[in-house]
Amino acid sequence: MTIHTDLPHQAKSKPATVHPLWLRLTHWLNALAVLIMVTSGWQIYNASPLFNFDFPSTLTLGGWLGGAIQWHFAGMWLFGFNGLFYLLMNIFTGRMKQKFWPLTPRGIFNDFCAALRGKLKHDDLRHYNMVQRAAYVFVMFDGIVLVISGLVVWKSVQFPLLRALMGGFDTARYVHFLAMASLVGFVVLHIVMVALVPKTLIAMLRGR
Repeated sequence: MTIHTDLPHQAKSKPATVHPLWLRLTHWLNALAVLIMVTSGWQIYNASPLFNFDFPSTLTLGGWLGGAIQWHFAGMWLFGFNGLFYLLMNIFTGRMKQKFWPLTPRGIFNDFCAALRGKLKHDDLRHYNMVQRAAYVFVMFDGIVLVISGLVVWKSVQFPLLRALMGGFDTARYVHFLAMASLVGFVVLHIVMVALVPKTLIAMLRGR
């Protein structure tokens, strides 16, 4: 008698989880917070420009200075608490060490050269290449700089140590602007990479 080991109705194994639910939620909440803060921040900037240009009104949020400030504060709390939760979850779940380390200049250079030649593979989305690791670590650091410099711009008198760390109120404004510009640059690059590898978007929506 032949014994069949394959069960016809046996459930197929599910694909491995790429992004847990908490990560996907913080990712999309952060995207919303960044959109609110950047567009309202541009309206605030237009009221007192640092450089010899203004942002087009069609790209700003709030309509006027007072409205933009209210939107900026709303986005600020979402960005701050959501970002803190993201960092703590990455640390306490061990994801920070697992996903972003090791990180070496040589590895970044090699993967960057491979990306320029179109030979950087994305077969397993659970693992980040060195360029991705560097970009994500940078944007986390940039987010911290945004929060610190933003606090100095918002409550300069109440945070004297942070003001001294930033080099004063006026310097904090420049730091805040440059950190914002770096964040926008990351977002643009991120969108381009998603367009080149669409399955990364599906993974961030479905988790697999």
